[in-house]
Amino acid sequence: MKKLAQSNGFLFFGILLVAFNLRPSITAVGPLIPMIREDLGLSNGWAGFLTTLPLLTFATFSLFSAAIGKRLGNSQAIFWALILILAGTILRVQGGSWLLFVGTGITGVGIVICNVLLIPLIKNRLPHKIGVATASYTTGMTLFAAIASGISAPLALDLDWGWRGSLLFWAVLLLIGILVWAPQAAVKIQGKQQQSDIPKVNVWKSRLAWQVSLFMGVQSLLFFTIVAWLPDMMIDRGLSPVEAGVLISVMQLVGLVGSFLAPIIAVKFKDQVGMVLVLGGMYVIGFMTLFSGSLWINYAGLTLVGIGLGSSISLAYTLIGLRTDAEQTTASLSGMSQSTGYYLAALGPLLFGIAFDIWQDWNLLIYLLLVCSLLFTYFGWKSGVAKKI
Repeated sequence: MKKLAQSNGFLFFGILLVAFNLRPSITAVGPLIPMIREDLGLSNGWAGFLTTLPLLTFATFSLFSAAIGKRLGNSQAIFWALILILAGTILRVQGGSWLLFVGTGITGVGIVICNVLLIPLIKNRLPHKIGVATASYTTGMTLFAAIASGISAPLALDLDWGWRGSLLFWAVLLLIGILVWAPQAAVKIQGKQQQSDIPKVNVWKSRLAWQVSLFMGVQSLLFFTIVAWLPDMMIDRGLSPVEAGVLISVMQLVGLVGSFLAPIIAVKFKDQVGMVLVLGGMYVIGFMTLFSGSLWINYAGLTLVGIGLGSSISLAYTLIGLRTDAEQTTASLSGMSQSTGYYLAALGPLLFGIAFDIWQDWNLLIYLLLVCSLLFTYFGWKSGVAKKI
C-alpha cells in the first residue's frame, strides 16, 4: 500500500479525485436557490450569503492552511479536509436554515485546506509535471463544478429528491475520494520536509504577492457571482430552473479547454501578460452581450465567458507557482492569495443579493461583472510580469 501511495500514477489519480470534490458543494446550490429560498423563507440577501459563506471560510482558513499542512504533512491534511467536506455535506441538509449555514461553512473549511495545499504538494511531489498536473487538477475541478450546476435541479425536480437530496448526492463522490486518498495520508516524507523548511520571504510585505492575490480575488469574484446569480437572472428571462442550471453547466464545460490549456501555455512563456489581455477582452465582450434580450446572443457571450473562467482559475493557480521559488514560499503565497482573494470574492454574491433586494434590476449584475473584468485585466497584467517574490 505504501508503494502504491508513492506511485506518481496513483498520486495523480488521487489529485484528480480530490479536485472533483472541491466545487460541487458550492456550484450545485445556484440552480437550487429558488427552492431553498422558498422552503426556508430566506430573503435574497440571505440566499446570496449561502454562496458567500464558503468564500468567507475559504478566506479565513486559507491563513491557517499552510501551517496545518506543515504540521500534519500536506497529504494527511488533505485527507482530513475531505472528511470535513463530507461532514458538512451531510449536516447541512438535516434541518432548517441554521444547520444549512453551519454545514455549508464546514464544507468551506475542508475545501480551502485542499485548495491551498494541493499547489505545494504538486510542486513538491510532481516537480517535473507542474503544468500538466495543475492543468488536470483545475480542469477536473471545473468539470465537476459544471456537472453539479447541470444536474442539481434535475435531481431535485425530475427525480423528486428535493434540494436536500440533490445536495446530499455528492456525499457519494466524497466517499470515493476519501478511500482513494487514504493511502496518501500515510506518506510522511512531505510532512518532514515541510517541518524543516524555514520561510525566507514574508509574502505579506511583497507588492507582487498582493497583485497575485488581488488577481485571484477578482477572478474568484467573477466565478462565484456568476454561479450564484446568473441562473436566477436567466430564470427571470424565461428559462426553467433546469434550463438555467444546464446553461451554467454548459458554460463551465466550454471552459474546460481553457482550464486545461492555460497552465501548459503559461509555463512556456517568460511572462503571462498577453494571456491576461486576451482573457480580459473576452470577459468584456461576453458580459456586454447580457444587455441583449436575445437568448442566443446571451449564449454566444457566455461561451466566451466560460472559456475565460476556465482559463482564469488555472492561470491564477499557475502564477502562484511561477512567482515563487521555495516550496514554503509557494505554500505561503497560496494561503495569502486565497485568503485575501476569497475575502474579495465573498463580496460579490452578498452585495449583489442585497442590491437586488433594493433595486430589483438585473443590469446591476452586468455592471458589476464589467467592472470586475477591468480589474481582472489590471491585476493580471501586474501579476503576469516575469518576476519572483
